[in-house]
Amino acid sequence: MRPILTCLSLSATLLLAACGSAPPAREAARPALSAAQGHDIAIHALGLVGTPYRYGGNTPESGFDCSGLIGYVYTARAGRAPPRTVAQLAGFGQPVDASALRTGDLVVFGHDPAWHAGIYVGEGRFVHAPSSGGTVRLDRLDNRYWARQPVRFRRG
Repeated sequence: MRPILTCLSLSATLLLAACGSAPPAREAARPALSAAQGHDIAIHALGLVGTPYRYGGNTPESGFDCSGLIGYVYTARAGRAPPRTVAQLAGFGQPVDASALRTGDLVVFGHDPAWHAGIYVGEGRFVHAPSSGGTVRLDRLDNRYWARQPVRFRRG
């Protein structure tokens, strides 16, 4: 009986000690990407045009899907690893109004759920990995197909 009481007493002491300790520090919110970082991201993304599409791909050697492309470029050029899924990318960083878009911002298509994303490279254009059998490509936001899709913009 005594070993059980000792164990319970020790457990209660540890539990109370944990409750009295300070909570872990939260990571400070990162400032939005600078214009220079956004420019680097856009240039790097443009250099990947022509890379094969591959579902789940996240390197130039393996190919890219849309979120893998974004993760690869953002990590390489800004040292930031964005979320891996498009649904999570829809909440990444800060919202940006279309009139304030700048290079390196994210273009996220669809609302609840988001279903596709790319990197804005300026002049109404974005780089993305659109579909199986295709390649990373440059498209225009005002193109007939993309202009009809619900879109939002995010700055990492």
